[in-house]
Amino acid sequence: MAFGIKKSFFGRLQEKIEDVLFMRPEIDEDMLDALEEALITSDMGMETTMRVIAELRSAVKTERLIGSEQVKGQIVKIVEGILDKGDRHAVSAARPLILMLIGVNGGGKTTTTAKLANLYRKRGESVLLAAADTFRAAAGEQLVAWAARAGVDLVRHKDGADPAAVIYDSIQSAKAKRVDVLICDTAGRLQTKKNLMAELAKMDRVIEREFPEAARETLLVLDATTGKNAVSQAGEFGAAAEVSGIVLTKLDGTAKGGIVVTISDAFDLPVKFIGLGEKIEDIVEFDPAEFAASIFI
Repeated sequence: MAFGIKKSFFGRLQEKIEDVLFMRPEIDEDMLDALEEALITSDMGMETTMRVIAELRSAVKTERLIGSEQVKGQIVKIVEGILDKGDRHAVSAARPLILMLIGVNGGGKTTTTAKLANLYRKRGESVLLAAADTFRAAAGEQLVAWAARAGVDLVRHKDGADPAAVIYDSIQSAKAKRVDVLICDTAGRLQTKKNLMAELAKMDRVIEREFPEAARETLLVLDATTGKNAVSQAGEFGAAAEVSGIVLTKLDGTAKGGIVVTISDAFDLPVKFIGLGEKIEDIVEFDPAEFAASIFI
């Protein structure tokens, strides 16, 4: 995978670590304390920071690390270990496949829906979109435009319609057309969180009843620039839905990529895609090794 930009995703975190290692080339308690502070003041949370430093301390003793270059290599190895969830990183290769995109409004669900549609269509697969965010008129209109750009079909009802009804009709259309991938954009906000989670559960029941033979992925779309709010959202949605993976948006080189490590560590969820910009092509499948190595690019 090529992320497509040269600047490190870790932004200020990269600079802080480089500064620590430049000022303290020898491995000692001062270096480890300074690294700990650098991680804590980035978007890498307290518990994840403690894990990274603990593993680094252990490696210093057991592997007898010498100098800042070996420390860099060990940090990359530790971060990759946190991010690597094995086979769970790959989106299901089974077809037909239903991708359900969930998350709060403003996180990039609708844009991500279009980007994924474009990605799969360019791979030669047939794609259908479901405009199941019926409570926000702009979402439906936006998805109509995106679907046209991606060259894929769209199922949409009138504003305020039952989202589960949109999912139902989308499934019937997908089955009739033998579509490879059905991608569902969902609402991110209703009157209350309880109502939102109830709607998601209702859509899940429709899918289970009407298309049980389809492979399924529920992807939580998070805005990487929101820091701790993204962590909170992961907890809330994870408690209400069987999330299979994360899509991190707006990770265009200016965001602090430490949030990726925190979420992956805290919830044991694989990051499956990352959004790199506003263009329809600006999405790639996540590679833990390449992402970890980007700390020091």
